[in-house]
Amino acid sequence: MHYLVSFKNPQTRYIRIDAFVQHVAAAYVKIQLPAWRPGRYELGNFAKNLRDFRAFDKTGKALRFQKLTKDCWEIETEGATDLHISYEYFAAELNAGSTYLDESQLYVNPVNCMVYMPDRMDEVCTLELQIPDDWKIACALEQPAKHKLRAENFDRFADSPFIASASLKHNFFVLDGVEFHLWFQGECKLEWSKLISDFFVFVSEQMVLFGQFPAERYHFLFQILPQRFYHGVEHVDSTVIALGPPYRLMRELYNDLLGVSCHELFHAWNIKTIRPAEMFPYDLTKENYSRLGFVCEGVTTYYGDYLLYRSGVWTAEEFWPEFEERIQKHFDSHARHFLSVVDASVDTWVDGYVAGAPHRKTSIYHEGSLLAFATDIFIRSHTENAWSLDTVMRRLYDEFARKGKGYTESDYKRLVEEVAGADFSEIWNTYIFKANDYTPLLNEALAYLGFELVQMPTRRAQEAFYGFRTIEQGYGCKVSEMYFDSPAENAGLAIGDEIMAVNGMVIQNDLHEWLLYFSDQPQVELTLNASGVQKKVVLKRSEKTWFSLYRVVEMAEITAQQRANRASWSGKKC
Repeated sequence: MHYLVSFKNPQTRYIRIDAFVQHVAAAYVKIQLPAWRPGRYELGNFAKNLRDFRAFDKTGKALRFQKLTKDCWEIETEGATDLHISYEYFAAELNAGSTYLDESQLYVNPVNCMVYMPDRMDEVCTLELQIPDDWKIACALEQPAKHKLRAENFDRFADSPFIASASLKHNFFVLDGVEFHLWFQGECKLEWSKLISDFFVFVSEQMVLFGQFPAERYHFLFQILPQRFYHGVEHVDSTVIALGPPYRLMRELYNDLLGVSCHELFHAWNIKTIRPAEMFPYDLTKENYSRLGFVCEGVTTYYGDYLLYRSGVWTAEEFWPEFEERIQKHFDSHARHFLSVVDASVDTWVDGYVAGAPHRKTSIYHEGSLLAFATDIFIRSHTENAWSLDTVMRRLYDEFARKGKGYTESDYKRLVEEVAGADFSEIWNTYIFKANDYTPLLNEALAYLGFELVQMPTRRAQEAFYGFRTIEQGYGCKVSEMYFDSPAENAGLAIGDEIMAVNGMVIQNDLHEWLLYFSDQPQVELTLNASGVQKKVVLKRSEKTWFSLYRVVEMAEITAQQRANRASWSGKKC
């Protein structure tokens, strides 16, 4: 299939797409638009952005068609052997997985907006862009001529985002014969020497882990936005990463830039190449359910931070706060008692990327990363540090991905047990396939390295004493989160309630101080604006601490073996 992409007025955000198909023999042809994009385990329903769908033969004669589903059309060919499909796509969203147009750039994720014929997905796809002559193209695809791209099949085409712009900033390095390109779009002041140096180190660490890179070249495509932003999407030989604001990019945001880049690069192996059997191949028309999200995303989240530390790009002071954030997310959600991480892998298709109902769901990213750490230590502890989770991931790559097949849950468990030489069933059944508190698992794993998990009350009285969190708005504050079965929840406080007063004292961004002031009393009365109705609730303080802070600290006394374990795991002398 050949595609032509053009636009007239970029301010309308509409891209015109013309698709041409030759050698059609059937009387009726189905044309499909993807319903989701790999890397985001929820339906995208991209057809909502499409308008003015039309079909013609090669002479320009309009052909009849009907819409079969939200994103599938059936064309009556009337004997035509060459088809021309035309439509417009509204490209007004700018993130790491979207399609966007303005006067400065054309940014396209083909999986959002390019139609295909389901029975001809293995054919070559070519793309021609009608863009200003001075615009460059950042893309992993072959560029046979100026402003033209080529992919060996639709799967490859759909997986290859591109940015076309005159303002792209570019640099690259070569490691073991593989080119790694860095492209930046948007306002930013870059320190290229620092970027290239740090990227070279963590890329090298990943290539050593797997033994080879799954592609001949790789492209990091960065969209730098003026507002606060953080998002990344993986592809086989590229990634798009959206970050902002630019004035923090090389300072406060720099570790975020490194963290998401290391994470997305690891995905080039884990999920884009090493893939669950249920997603081999992807079906772009519907949900692709798998219970292996704790491997696909959890293991990647673990390694995204861990390899920066192990390679020396990050110090311990930079790594452990990131690890503690994963722990904090686990303990802040009482859903850890309700939903296992394997079921959360399925439920990403329901509400995995929004707040959702309170206490309902866990995260395959945070929970999965903690499980990956525990699995890594499980293997190391049973092999005297001779083997690790590295070995499992390398075997998944060699024995499944490189042989063109997907792996199953039982395959993963079997490999962990073969590498460790031990039964993995206790962790598998107790923490992976069952909703549970990870405290015993984390304590044991951390102790292997000479660390312990410390719990302490949060600094805000409403969180520690009464079990609810707030966000400030003007002079008041709104309830944003509640701990399960806490005094706040039991008293009838609800998420979204605006707190106006404590014991009759009007709140002016000082709820914490008033709660501390009245902490000598067994209960306090809150005046609320609850969906436009004023009401009062009484909170009884209990002895239990609700929201807590969790920190990983070094044990007071560390054995020589623990020091050796930590040195082996971290790659650093201890």
